[in-house]
Amino acid sequence: MNKQLNEYKICSRGIWDSTVPGIKFDENGVSNYAKMLDKLIELSPEGEVGNSYWGNIVDRMKEKGKGKKYDCIIGVSGGTDSSYLLHIAKKIYGLRPLAVNLDNGWSSEIAVQNIKKITKSLEIDLETYVIDYEEVKAVLRAYMKAGLPWIDGPTDNAIKSVLFNIADREGIKFVINGSDFRSEGKQPSEWTYTDSKQMLYLLKKFESVRLKSYPYQTLFDMVNSSLIKKIKDYRPFNHIEYEKEPAQKFLIKEYGWEYYGGHHHENIFTRFAIGYWMPKKFGIDKRIITLSAQVLTGQISRDHALEMIKHAAYDIDQMEKDREYIIKKLDLTKEEFDFIWNKQNNFYWNYPSYMPLLEKYFKISNSLLRYFFPTPPTILVEKQIRKNLNLFLILNILSLNFSLCI
Repeated sequence: MNKQLNEYKICSRGIWDSTVPGIKFDENGVSNYAKMLDKLIELSPEGEVGNSYWGNIVDRMKEKGKGKKYDCIIGVSGGTDSSYLLHIAKKIYGLRPLAVNLDNGWSSEIAVQNIKKITKSLEIDLETYVIDYEEVKAVLRAYMKAGLPWIDGPTDNAIKSVLFNIADREGIKFVINGSDFRSEGKQPSEWTYTDSKQMLYLLKKFESVRLKSYPYQTLFDMVNSSLIKKIKDYRPFNHIEYEKEPAQKFLIKEYGWEYYGGHHHENIFTRFAIGYWMPKKFGIDKRIITLSAQVLTGQISRDHALEMIKHAAYDIDQMEKDREYIIKKLDLTKEEFDFIWNKQNNFYWNYPSYMPLLEKYFKISNSLLRYFFPTPPTILVEKQIRKNLNLFLILNILSLNFSLCI
């Protein structure tokens, strides 16, 4: 994974360390990941420039939305980002969003209630797409049996697929996303990559269920929605001022919203994947990336981040309860789970995916990438920072379209 593991180092500006794939340090101890974030900030400034950019997009949404019921579509999970995004879309920018929730059977009760509180108070229509749970179980079990780190990857793909499908049905051209590199950073593709081709392969290899209701985006779907149907994914928090903690305090006071305990902990399986599966089985702590981003952008101190990373992602007793719950809810026996747990760890390159096809045939110019993505895609930045890994040109095209920027 990382050649520098035998010599532990940590970034002098954040807490990116030698466990992060492809990391390099300059003579001052500054990592290439810190420089990557610097470049992202340069390409997507906040302040007057960012507000102006986002204001122009809002104007376009309103213009395109004339005569239609909705201006835009927003995926909601009950988490901080999507909840606050609903608020500003309606109250600050006067938009008419359609809220869409993907129900895969794993949302916490807190998250469900948060969605209801926000949408009801703001009088925003909510559409919930429910996946047949037998299919959900098969997909998640397949990823666990495959021994991949980001076992919740197909859920991200499903969310994007549902949003784009409903946007197409409603004639909406703007999908609004609550992701934010300033508070979340850019996760290494080695930790998080998957795509629909890989998902279907893993299902065939490890499970016998055929998908009927489980949504996913193929490579053709991505090209069709972006180039032909001209549906674009926008991320306002990359351009306007936003910090999670003040947003949470506001949501609690204004809407009776409730915090769920951690980053992406509004979904029980996601909480297990990030807080238990990845760190305990793979030694991967995604908080290194998110906390580093928050340090670099002044949201928290480096000392505070270093102290936080010393502790487990969440309560140890709750982790064990989650593990037992996951075993039961996925219809596994303890012996089956233990067998899966003790199998060899794998990564995306151990299984078929779109990667070989893309690597062989795609010769994509920056101008075409910018046509796909309305704001500077992180691929252009990561390519500059990690020049010696040409494969990342293709990896990050997929990371922006097939669920990876976690």
